[in-house]
Amino acid sequence: MSRIGRKPVEIPQGIKVSIDEGARKIIFEGAKGRLETPIPPGIKVELKDNKLVFTRENDLKQTKAYHGLARALANNAVIGLSKGFEKRLEVEGVGYRVDLKGKELHLALGYSHPVIYRIPDDVEITVEKPNKIIIRGIDKQRVGEVAAEIRRFREPDPYKGKGIRYEGEVLRLKPGKSGVR
Repeated sequence: MSRIGRKPVEIPQGIKVSIDEGARKIIFEGAKGRLETPIPPGIKVELKDNKLVFTRENDLKQTKAYHGLARALANNAVIGLSKGFEKRLEVEGVGYRVDLKGKELHLALGYSHPVIYRIPDDVEITVEKPNKIIIRGIDKQRVGEVAAEIRRFREPDPYKGKGIRYEGEVLRLKPGKSGVR
């Protein structure tokens, strides 16, 4: 049995859970918003004394994988509505900086023009310093996707390390040209 799928998901105070069997989804509502997670085929979900319990109907390989997936998605929704998720990005390079203007993120990344990124409604972006970006939201997948989109504007250079990287990301820099003997 799936080790992750076996664990029940604790529902904290302030989060309301409803299971829609017809549409095969779980609906979570809290103070921060509303999230829905799908129920994969072959998985049954029950709400027992403020805990979500996931069971599978058979022992097929795909159903076993869905068992852990369904539990992980529900757990991420509960964590997102109670604490929220955040990703931090660092902008490294001479003259590289970030500026927040309303619902737009202006990035100076060494191109001939600033890169303008429109901030989606479901995430919140703040700029801590001219070179630090913080992305917050209730949906873990959406926060990660927005961070990846911003990082794609200027990925870290393998020779000098310039570009946008995740906070704490370790880069292995390549050596440059070696001199002629």
